[in-house]
Amino acid sequence: MDDLKKLQLIFQTLSDYNRLGMIQFICEKERSVGEIVKETKLSQPLVSHHLRILKENGILETKRNGPFIFYYIRDKKILDAINLFFEIFKDSDIKDKTGSKFCSGWIM
Repeated sequence: MDDLKKLQLIFQTLSDYNRLGMIQFICEKERSVGEIVKETKLSQPLVSHHLRILKENGILETKRNGPFIFYYIRDKKILDAINLFFEIFKDSDIKDKTGSKFCSGWIM
């Protein structure tokens, strides 16, 4: 797969509102599927679907602790990139003007 195709796949992965919400929720610490379901108020199958896509595309990783699987951000540089987009578009009409960062616990 060439570099442009890889970049397109990452942008497609990040273009989903629910996936961005999950990344934002996970950004400060690892989370279980149950925690993500509770936070997002989405069904467990839908959360699992989105988590699979995020993991397949290299954004999340997992670790097992007993019967639970915990998800975490594979490389925190993705949060830098998302925060950079927030910064670039903070004064545009396509973003809320709150000035908040995507992941307040993550400093660029």
